[in-house]
Amino acid sequence: MVNQVSLKRLTASSLCLLLSVFLSFSIQASETGADKASQPEKKSSEQLPLDELRLFAEVYNRIKSTYVEEVDDKTLIKGAIAGMLDSLDPHSRYLDRQAFDDVQDSSSGQYGGLGVQVVPEDGGIKIITPLDDSPAKRAGIRAGDRVVKINNSPLRNVKAEDAMQMMRGEMGEMIHLTIRREGFDELLEFDLIREIIKLSSIRELWLGNGIGYIRISQFQRRTGFDLSEAIDSLSEQYGGKIKGLILDMRDNPGGVLTAAESVSNAFLDGGLIVSTRGKVSESNYQFYADKGDLLFGAPIIALINSGTASAAEIVAGALQDHKRAVIIGTRSFGKGSVQTVMPLSENAALKLTTSRYYTPSGRSIQGTGISPDIEIHQREIADAEQQESEVYESDLKGSLPNDSFSTSKDEITEEVQRALDNDFQLAEAFNLLRGITILSLKSN
Repeated sequence: MVNQVSLKRLTASSLCLLLSVFLSFSIQASETGADKASQPEKKSSEQLPLDELRLFAEVYNRIKSTYVEEVDDKTLIKGAIAGMLDSLDPHSRYLDRQAFDDVQDSSSGQYGGLGVQVVPEDGGIKIITPLDDSPAKRAGIRAGDRVVKINNSPLRNVKAEDAMQMMRGEMGEMIHLTIRREGFDELLEFDLIREIIKLSSIRELWLGNGIGYIRISQFQRRTGFDLSEAIDSLSEQYGGKIKGLILDMRDNPGGVLTAAESVSNAFLDGGLIVSTRGKVSESNYQFYADKGDLLFGAPIIALINSGTASAAEIVAGALQDHKRAVIIGTRSFGKGSVQTVMPLSENAALKLTTSRYYTPSGRSIQGTGISPDIEIHQREIADAEQQESEVYESDLKGSLPNDSFSTSKDEITEEVQRALDNDFQLAEAFNLLRGITILSLKSN
C-alpha cells in the first residue's frame, strides 16, 4: 500500500493537470447551461461524466505506475486523443506533423507513397481505389482488395493510420504487400516501389463521333479550373460544340469538397448542388449552381463504381437528381460525410467528421452510395472470331466497288479503339451516347 501511494504521488501533478482541464470544461458547460435553469429536470448533454473521468484518471495512473516500461505523459495523452477519435468513425483521426503534411500534399496533387486510398477493415485495411498511374495501379492492385500484411507483418491488430505509415518511406525503396482478393482462395503477393505520386486530376480524350471523354481521378483544388480547360481542348479538337461527354469517375476516392461543387456547377444551369448538415451552424450550408452550362445541354454519361467515393458521389448525385446525366456502372462506395481538418498547433491537427452531405433531392448516400441508372458490371472483353456463315456483298467474286467515299474527319482512332476494346463499361457508355446523339440530331 505504501508503494502504491508513493507511486500515485509521482503522477499527481500530471493527473491534476488532466482533471483540471476536464473540470474546467465541465464548469464552462454548467455555466453555459445556467440560462436554461427553467428546465432543471433535463440533464445537459454537455455535462462531462465525472465517474468516467475518475476512471480515466485511474487508468492513466495505473499505466504510469505499473507498466513494464517508462511512458512519458505526452505519449499517453496523444494515445488518449487517438483513442477518442478511433471510437467515432473511420475517417476522424489525429494528425501528427507527417500525417498533416500528407493531407496537404494529396489535396494539392503531389505526395509520396504507393498511390492507394484506404479505409480500416477488420484484420487489415481495404483499398478504396488505386490512383491512376501509381505503383499500386500498375502492379494490378484493385478497389476492394484487403491488405493483410505489409512486409510480411500481419495487420490484424494494427490501426489504419499506422498501416498507412508503414506504407510510407524513402522513395525508391521496395515494399511487399500481401492482399486478400474476393474470389481468390490464395493470398496475392505484390512488390511495389515507392515513388512520388503526381496526380493530374483531369485527363481528356477525343473519342470521335462528336463525343468527348473526361476522366477525373481525384478532386483537387485545381480540378474545376482543369475541367474547363479540358472541355475547351475537346471543343477545339472537334471544331465546335461537342455532341456528348463521358465523365469517368470510377475509382475516384473524392477529395476537396469545393472542387466537387465546381465540377457540378460546370454542367448545371442552376439549382441546388449539395447541402450539408452538422451539429454547429458553420457545418450547415447549401451550395447552388450558377447559370451557364459549359456543354450547352449536350448529353452526359457518368461512369461510377464501388471505388467512386465522397466528393465524386456528390457530383454523381447532383447530376442524377437534376437528370443532367445518365449514371452507368455499379453502386458507389457510400461515404456521405464531410471531414474538416482543424490545425491544433504547428505540429498537429484534427481531422474530424463535422457534417453529412445530401444530394439536391435530400438523399443521404452514407452507407448506401449512388445507385446507377443503368447497372453495368465491368468484364473482360474476349475477341470474337468472325463466324464463317457471315457473308457480305463485298465478299462475292466480281462485286461492284463502292463509287463513293467518306469525307468524315471524325473516325475512331486506333488509340480510342484500344481503349474501348479493353474497357467494357466505357464501350457500353460510348455506344449508348452515340445512340442518344443520333436521336437528338434527328429531332432537331
